[in-house]
Amino acid sequence: MFDIIAVGHLSIDSIFLPSRRSPFTVLGGSSAYVSFVARRLDARVSVVSKVGADFPDAYKWWLEQEGVDLSGLVKVEDGQTTRYELRYSDDLSERVLQLKAKAGAILVDDLPESLKARAVHVAPIDGEVSYEIVEKLRSCAPILSLDPQGLVRNYGEDGKVTVGSLNDKRILRLVDIFKSSLREAEAVTATSDLESAVKTLHESGIKIVIVTLGKDGAAVSVENELHRVPAAKASRIVDPTGAGDAFIGGFLAEYVKGEDCSWSSSVGSSAASFVVEGMGPTNFGSKEEVCDRARGLYEKEN
Repeated sequence: MFDIIAVGHLSIDSIFLPSRRSPFTVLGGSSAYVSFVARRLDARVSVVSKVGADFPDAYKWWLEQEGVDLSGLVKVEDGQTTRYELRYSDDLSERVLQLKAKAGAILVDDLPESLKARAVHVAPIDGEVSYEIVEKLRSCAPILSLDPQGLVRNYGEDGKVTVGSLNDKRILRLVDIFKSSLREAEAVTATSDLESAVKTLHESGIKIVIVTLGKDGAAVSVENELHRVPAAKASRIVDPTGAGDAFIGGFLAEYVKGEDCSWSSSVGSSAASFVVEGMGPTNFGSKEEVCDRARGLYEKEN
């Protein structure tokens, strides 16, 4: 029995930042950030993913050293690992995403025979998860969380990513917790503002809706009651990649322990603030540091 199972491709990311002359290449993918953050908060975590022969052994070692279970990681020897290039604007507020390689889809047969957790977080990054997979995962945990980013990505001939619609909306009926950026929430719901998007998602049967808002923190709606969660103050902002994933990783790690949404959201915001202080998934803070920063937010809001 795990606390959290994260499902979605691990990737190899080349990140271009305005502060550096050359890119740095690092382990990426929502599942990586979610699992690292949740482990720092003492959650028992497993990853279900598919990679190719080019997936570095060092990345696998790194995950295992952090205590992440990789029994659900499928390595295809004649396949490739999903690769992205991420290019940030001078103020880090915008990025251009380009798909350079794509791993094979995660299939029902790829799922370990016995999967049980308090929560399953489905986090595709390149359309690798189907409705059938999510339906199967629904039976593995009392809580199913979804980040739809990889289900609303369209790709140009050069691999450049744009945000499109969600093709199979049946998935939303399986979801308890929904987390996305505002742009993705609007794309999923075919709406043009936060309140309409949240309302539409709740009408699909989703209990908790989390919309990350960058420097403005996040909006968390529980059964149609919307709360604003401020962004925890980072000591510096180096690389914003994975901030939203860190938020949901921190949120879920606390929520599955029985903590309320207010505290879980404060921890999520705190975790996100630590991730942006380093490059890639390298800076998470200790459990004590994350909780200390979260208490400042929680006490202010309560």
